Amino acid sequence: MKKIFNIILLALTFIQMSCQDDTLNKIPIDKYTDAVVWSDPNLIDAFLLNQYFYTPVLVNDATTAFTSWTGSPMVRDSRGSQWKYVFGNSSQAIGTRLTMDVSDETKHNVSGQVNLSGYKAYGIAADGGMLEYWENAYYTLRNLNDFIARVPNSPISSDIAKLRVAEARFLRAFIYFSMVKRYGGVPLITTVPQLNSPNEILYPKRNSEKEIYDFVISETADIAVPLAATTEYGRPTKWAALALKCRAALYAGSIAQFGQVQLGGLLGIPIEQASDYYKIAYNAADTIIKRGNFALYNQDADKVQNFKNLFLKKRNSEVIMAKQHDGAGFMDGGFNTWSWDVMQCPEPQVWGVGNMNGPYLEMVEEFEYADGTSGKLDRTAVQQGLWTMDDLWKGRDPRFYASIWTNGTAWSNADGGVLGKGFVDFHIGLIQPNGKILNRLGSNFKGVSAIGAQSIMSQTWSVVTTGFGIMKYIDPTANNMYWFCESRTDYQIFRYGEVLLNFAEAANELGKFNDAIDAVNQIRTRAGVALLNSINRDKIHHERKVELAFENHRYWDLRRWREAETKLTRSFSGLQYILDYNTNKYQIKVINDVDGATAPPTFPHQNYYFPITKARIGANSNLIENPYY
Repeated sequence: MKKIFNIILLALTFIQMSCQDDTLNKIPIDKYTDAVVWSDPNLIDAFLLNQYFYTPVLVNDATTAFTSWTGSPMVRDSRGSQWKYVFGNSSQAIGTRLTMDVSDETKHNVSGQVNLSGYKAYGIAADGGMLEYWENAYYTLRNLNDFIARVPNSPISSDIAKLRVAEARFLRAFIYFSMVKRYGGVPLITTVPQLNSPNEILYPKRNSEKEIYDFVISETADIAVPLAATTEYGRPTKWAALALKCRAALYAGSIAQFGQVQLGGLLGIPIEQASDYYKIAYNAADTIIKRGNFALYNQDADKVQNFKNLFLKKRNSEVIMAKQHDGAGFMDGGFNTWSWDVMQCPEPQVWGVGNMNGPYLEMVEEFEYADGTSGKLDRTAVQQGLWTMDDLWKGRDPRFYASIWTNGTAWSNADGGVLGKGFVDFHIGLIQPNGKILNRLGSNFKGVSAIGAQSIMSQTWSVVTTGFGIMKYIDPTANNMYWFCESRTDYQIFRYGEVLLNFAEAANELGKFNDAIDAVNQIRTRAGVALLNSINRDKIHHERKVELAFENHRYWDLRRWREAETKLTRSFSGLQYILDYNTNKYQIKVINDVDGATAPPTFPHQNYYFPITKARIGANSNLIENPYY
């Protein structure tokens, strides 16, 4: 417990700075005992707030290996009446980027940063190491179990105690959901082990995958009632609990339908129970749809700007639960901003690491034309002649322009404010009037550089980029030339668009095809793309890939559908733009094997479950390793 109270002391320092509570100054800050904490409402609240800080999977499914926490776990808002939860600055962007980079969404573009090449090429080895969530999970679970047991007997009023306990149970359920989708069955611990506890408590066996999913579903159903009392933005509500229930039940249905029962039932769910879980997901989504007072964000006439604003406008009609980013920037003493904009904006910027995640051409091609026709390029035709960017990309699903930036995309400071071009210059190579291509770094012809501003760093570091960047979530007002966390954009943990797609998927698997097509067409109407006349599983999977792109869903979707082996074991491609000096148009070159031909991406079958690892089994011999490790 000593570590826990050290954390509380850190939190209390910031409480004192922000609210100047005299009662906190009466006790020396280095002498908080167990008895003091659980008898002081301020310390109890601080304890719970710290558990948000130690639940990074709420916003990023981060790996412990690559997480870098900075800042305090909490700050007050400007009114001083409401807590805002802060999960760290850089780790949030890192976690989401990891799942994009090991899926079929993006390529990691920056050498010297998080190195994913080994995991992407060979999969997760028996000793683990990627997207782990075990030791930190059980540390936080212990704290939450302690909180859940103690708070009913604390000085907090009965109504507030019920609410805070429900809040802690929500976090606990979310942690177990994050673990079960990684490892399958894990030890289900809902009490606090003591040093004199029996061995079966101190060295627990793994519960089955089904038991963990059932626990999450049961917990979220139970806590939805007390959570209905909360009105505090940023804390879980009844609707957040139902959204988690819906997501977890959908995953369980998929595991039952597409997975297999292994290790004597420890892994997998019997296929005949798939429809039971789909019904739970369907009903939870239906309740949110009919009673939740949420709606697809649809306030802007321009469909491109509308989809951008869905992620930029705070507290809009689609947000079910969000992690808030407000207050001062990092260099001004603030802690609750994030680094997504700096990582994803065009180069150059303050760190020289823009365009960290480049969407694959295959991901870009998933965006249809607005009339509903396929967005796949004719790769032979596109490499012939010269193109303007308007001709190359015109007529696409508006979500394409709101989610992707590429060569020619308008950007006020894409060159760092030096040249004033006002657009992304992604070209590599300059066709001179004599037909020869100049492509040496630092070379130019009559003042026109052979290498565009957004390609200079990739040439310097010998990184092959895909020719695309991520637009979604980027705040155009954020100053990405000033340190690394100027963005104030909220991160949406649950949004109504996902609920509609969960509803559509569950409905389709239950044979409720009219419900499924209606839900998908609501999404497509908001997007500004032609409606579907029929529905099937592939169309729903496609809509999820486009609508939820770069939101930390795709990797987990492919795993639960058991499609990762085929969809992620393949080579991906990108585009190179070569500028023609005479016409100011571009020659297009398709880059095959953009990740490298010697070690293309691979998803091994055993990676549908992460390894428990020898180290953990060595510490607890009652654990059983997952198959094939």
